[in-house]
Amino acid sequence: MTLSINKGKNLLITVDGVEYERYAIKTHFVNIGEDLCELVEKYVKPDHQEGDILSISEKIVSLCQNNVVYKKDMQISFLAKFLSRFATQHSDAGIGVGDVYKMQFAIDYAGAPKVFWAAVCAGFGKLVGKKGIFYDMVGEEVTGLDGFYPDVYPIYGEFGIRLPKDPDGECNKIFKKTGVAAMIVDANDFNVTILGKSDCVDLSKETLAKIIKDNPTGQGDECTPFVLIRRHIK
Repeated sequence: MTLSINKGKNLLITVDGVEYERYAIKTHFVNIGEDLCELVEKYVKPDHQEGDILSISEKIVSLCQNNVVYKKDMQISFLAKFLSRFATQHSDAGIGVGDVYKMQFAIDYAGAPKVFWAAVCAGFGKLVGKKGIFYDMVGEEVTGLDGFYPDVYPIYGEFGIRLPKDPDGECNKIFKKTGVAAMIVDANDFNVTILGKSDCVDLSKETLAKIIKDNPTGQGDECTPFVLIRRHIK
């Protein structure tokens, strides 16, 4: 039995009048290039029941897709060094563009002119108390980049983890190969975003986000990238 509940998290949550159980599933430390469907078969299938929905951390999906960017392959520009000095480096929600590598990724991805203008607009926004302008302008690829810091897992200090490629398609592939309906989630203890879900999941992304709004996977070293969601029957 691999089902558990992470410390400080509740098993049950009520959404729109329906109660759901959320079981965290512990795995080994997943490395770059592992097969996601094999992980589902190994860790999820033994406890899976018809009607369950599997919530998957976006980090694990991207690691399995080898969708990472290594520090050693990046050339840090003067602009990245300059702009990162004025930005938040790291919060409880994850790494910020105060980290020079994430700022450089933003420049490589969105282009220097756009990043510079976003930084200028963000600076003016701070003067009037408006946050998040920079990330709204540069896009979700920059906002969703994880890694580049060794706080929880030292190996994550060597690379950044991008958002998964084709999350809907990945969920459909998992269902086709394993029979497990899935969704891919970008979550922390402050925000939850449903990046993709299997076509067979009839709940809306808004409802799914409410079901895991308290981030039952945890935000530390739990090694529970899977959460099995099950309708509670009294």
